[in-house]
Amino acid sequence: MDALLNWIDSANDILWNTILLVMLCGTGIFYTLKLKFIQVRKFKEGLKIVFGSFSLSGKKRDNGEMTPFQAVATAIAAQVGTGNLTGAATALIGGGPGAIFWMWMSAFFGMATIYAEAVLAQKYKTVENGEVTGGPIYYIRQGFKGKFGKVLAVIFACLITVALGFMGNMVQSNSISEAFSSVLDARNLEVSPIIIGLLIAVFSLFVFLGGTKRLASVVEKLVPLMAGIYIVGSLVLIAMHITEVPEAFRMIIVGAFTPRAIVGGAAGITIREAIRYGVARGLFSNEAGMGSTPHAHARAAAKNPHEQGLTAVVSVFIDTFIVLNLTVFSILTTGVLDSGENGIALTQTAFTTGFGGFGDIFVAICLLFFALSTIIGWHFFGAVNVKYLLGDKAVKVYSVIVAICIVIGSTLKLDLVWSLSDFFNGLMVIPNALALWALAGVVNSVRKQYGEKKKEK
Repeated sequence: MDALLNWIDSANDILWNTILLVMLCGTGIFYTLKLKFIQVRKFKEGLKIVFGSFSLSGKKRDNGEMTPFQAVATAIAAQVGTGNLTGAATALIGGGPGAIFWMWMSAFFGMATIYAEAVLAQKYKTVENGEVTGGPIYYIRQGFKGKFGKVLAVIFACLITVALGFMGNMVQSNSISEAFSSVLDARNLEVSPIIIGLLIAVFSLFVFLGGTKRLASVVEKLVPLMAGIYIVGSLVLIAMHITEVPEAFRMIIVGAFTPRAIVGGAAGITIREAIRYGVARGLFSNEAGMGSTPHAHARAAAKNPHEQGLTAVVSVFIDTFIVLNLTVFSILTTGVLDSGENGIALTQTAFTTGFGGFGDIFVAICLLFFALSTIIGWHFFGAVNVKYLLGDKAVKVYSVIVAICIVIGSTLKLDLVWSLSDFFNGLMVIPNALALWALAGVVNSVRKQYGEKKKEK
C-alpha cells in the first residue's frame, strides 16, 4: 500500500503542480475575461432563477428531465460533500491556511468555467430512448469532430466512471466511516467500518435503482435540509469565537504568499503546496471544470442555456464561499489547527471545542447527509457515461460495483483514498477542459443571445 501511495503522490505532483494548475485556472481566467466577468454581473439574476424555482416537491417528469431547482440541487448535492468538511481540513493541513486563499481564487474563476459547462450541457443535450440526457461526452464530440472527438469522449466517460462512481464514492464512505468511528471511539464503543459501509451501500442502492425520479425527489429535499443545519451550527460556533475571525483572515491572506510565516519552517509548506492543495481540494469541492455537474444541468427543463448557466454559477458560490468557508473558519477560529488531527477528525475537534460532547456527533450527522447526497449525485453522473459506453443494461451492474466500492472505501486509509481521488479527478479534467476551449465561441454566442438581449433593447 505504501508503494502505491508513493507512486500516486508522485503522479499527483506532476498533474497538480503543473498541468492542472494551468488548465483549470487558465480556463477560468479565459472564460472570466471572455464572458466579461459574468459571475459578477449576472450573479443576482442567477440567485433569482435558483430560488425562484425553489420547491421541496417539484414536478415529476417521465422523460428524465428535472426542474431547474432539481437540477441545481443535484449539482449542489454532488458539490457539497466531504470536500466541504474533510477536504477543507486536509487542505489546511497539507497547504496551510494560505491554501484557502487559492481555493477562493480557483472558485471565483471556476464560476465562469462552470457557466460554460452548464451552457454547453444544455446546448447539446439530446434524447435517447425517450430520455433527456447530456454532458461532456456530447459536447466533446461537438468540439472535436471525427474520430478524435469520439475517442476523447470515450476516454472522458471511462475516467469519470472511475473517478466519481468508484474512487470518489470511496472517499465519501471513508469520511463517513472515519467520522462515526471517531464518535464511537470517544464513547468506548466499537463498530466495524464494514458495517457502516454496508449501511451506506444499502441506502445508496435503494436510490440508485429508483432512477432519475427518485434521485430528483431525494436531493431536492436533502440538499436544503443538510445545508441549513450545517450553516446554522457553524455560524453559532464561529459567533462563539468571533474575536478570532480577523486573525483567521490574516492567516489565510499571509499564508497564501508566505506560508512559513503562519505554519512555521518545520512544517515545510511552500507557496506551491499552498496553491496545489487549494486548487485540488477546491476542485474536489466545487467541481468547476471537472465535467461532472453538466450531467445534471443537461437534464434541467430550463428556459434557455444561459439561465441554466447562471444557476451553475450560484451552485459554486454556495459550495465554496458559504459551506466550505464555514468549515474553514470553524477550524481556524477555534485554534485546533495544531491539534495533530487531520481530515474529518480535525473538523470534529473544532466543533467539540464549542459544543462539547455533542460537537463530534453534529459533524458526523452533517457529514452523513453531505456524503450521501454526493454519492447519489456522483453515481448518477457515472451512470450517464456507462449508458453511453455500454448501454442501459450495464447501469445496474455499475450500481452494484459502486455499492461494493462504498463498502471497500469505508475500510481504507485516509491518505490513499484521497490521493487516488485527486489522481483520477485530475485526469478527467483534461478532456473536459480541451472541449471548453474548443467551444468558447459557442458559449459566448449563447451569452450574447440570451444574457445581453435586455441591454440591446
